[in-house]
Amino acid sequence: MCPNLLASMSSNKQRCVQGEINYEENSTIILKKVTSAPPVPEEFCTFKPLSSADAEEERLILDSIAWPETPLLVTPLLLNQTSDAAHSTFTILPGRGGGERHVGDQLEVMIQMYDFQGNPKKSGGDAIVARLHNRALEAGVAGRVVDHLNGSYSAVFPLLWEGSAQVEVMLVHSSEAVTFLRRLNKDHPDRVIFSSLFRSGSISETTICNVCLRQTSQPQCNYTDHRTGDPWFCYKPEKLSCDARMNHMKPGYISILKDDEKKLFQSNANLKVFIPASGPANVTVLPQRKGQPGVDGGSGKSGLSGYYYQGVWRSLGGTKVYQFNNSSAISQCLKGKVVHLYGDSTVRQWFEYLDAKLPDAKQVNLNSVKVAGPYMIWDHAKNILATFRIHGPPFRIDTMPSGKVSYIANELETLVGGANTVVVLGIWAHLNTFPIELYIRRLQSIRRAVVRLLNRAPGTLVVIRTGALQNVQLFNVICNADWFTLQLNKVLRAMFKGLNVQLVDAWDMVLAHHLPHDLHPKPPIIKNMVDVLLSYTCPQKKT
Repeated sequence: MCPNLLASMSSNKQRCVQGEINYEENSTIILKKVTSAPPVPEEFCTFKPLSSADAEEERLILDSIAWPETPLLVTPLLLNQTSDAAHSTFTILPGRGGGERHVGDQLEVMIQMYDFQGNPKKSGGDAIVARLHNRALEAGVAGRVVDHLNGSYSAVFPLLWEGSAQVEVMLVHSSEAVTFLRRLNKDHPDRVIFSSLFRSGSISETTICNVCLRQTSQPQCNYTDHRTGDPWFCYKPEKLSCDARMNHMKPGYISILKDDEKKLFQSNANLKVFIPASGPANVTVLPQRKGQPGVDGGSGKSGLSGYYYQGVWRSLGGTKVYQFNNSSAISQCLKGKVVHLYGDSTVRQWFEYLDAKLPDAKQVNLNSVKVAGPYMIWDHAKNILATFRIHGPPFRIDTMPSGKVSYIANELETLVGGANTVVVLGIWAHLNTFPIELYIRRLQSIRRAVVRLLNRAPGTLVVIRTGALQNVQLFNVICNADWFTLQLNKVLRAMFKGLNVQLVDAWDMVLAHHLPHDLHPKPPIIKNMVDVLLSYTCPQKKT
């Protein structure tokens, strides 16, 4: 774990630097009439003051993602009055007129949360997700969950296929766990350890680095990007200058969960646990009524991007999703195109998929860092170029030369763009551990670069991948909790609302599928995601 690095960390205060914002809201959990308190400056990780207009934008975003009040945690922590999936229940509500259910109708489910003593909860704030599915048909759709702020929740699903439809409701995090998680990013944004090696001649030193460094007597090297304002600092080596920095490293994590706090994250009790039904958990769906709008045409109001049927993702009210089932179909779509993918390893999965499916594309040796890139493949005959580059720090990879570190916004400024250029963006997983203001500012700098790109080359296709549910367990919950991703996704949607960009809703695509949640979704889900990307790229080409 590098104890010498841990020893160099101390408490006290610190600072960071930054940029701007914009807003909206769309999430799996819909909150009723909740606003945030005015932003209070954090004592540990603070950011550069914004202009009055930008500060107002930030406030609007923070209000739009505000979570309901959650219970205070007392010491010692007892589970008795915290949310318990086993005691909680969901009930399928009667349909209209109490009669038959047809394709095109809605299904509503009422969820009541109870504590470990079997008492009904009186407040909201639990993180809950729901899906409707039919395993035999390989069909599935996410539900939209409404928090009524009194211990009860509603989940609403569109009925999209004939036959059986089974409801699943999952307690992702209890409201008490959310209390802990929302405090975590304020108090411990440095729980992932980053460092850099400094070297000059025979002298080498390693120091701690981060977006936010605690103030000590040790001077700091400021590596804030001059163009984007994205902050990064390292403690200055004792003997070497800041210019001697060689690389970026992630040597480990700081374990901060106390024994009683671990009780909030038990995989068999209150962490990603299914809530049982109080009665039937499934319904039978009859064919669509005569004269009722088609499923695809009338579903935009649901806020859902799509659903699975026979294992294939179908769009709801958006671009029709075609199937690109072989290398020929993919290469024909991408012929003459340049595809630039920027982001984390969940975007790299798409690059790796294209690399595997384009047999005539050759890898170009860029002396790249494993997993981080930059990577490039080139198909000379079909004039296809695809690249991948990881976003700028923070990122949790073992090591990367500092000279190869680059921010997405700066990369976008180098692009010519045009009708044959596809840009894919995906940045979320590595920013889960920081105050959300950092994510707001990072997206703001990316958004400015996207606007400039679309202004100079309006035909450029920009596609953004959202964050998704993960395989969260006790050992990784402090960095990978799904509640963090849920909040980041709301900021992402708000930031790019109204721009000529396309979204791939990875959250819904993972939630609606029968495969387990995973940071790196399994191949069938990746195939469907890339089909969505290619359908945006080639919307008229049926394959």
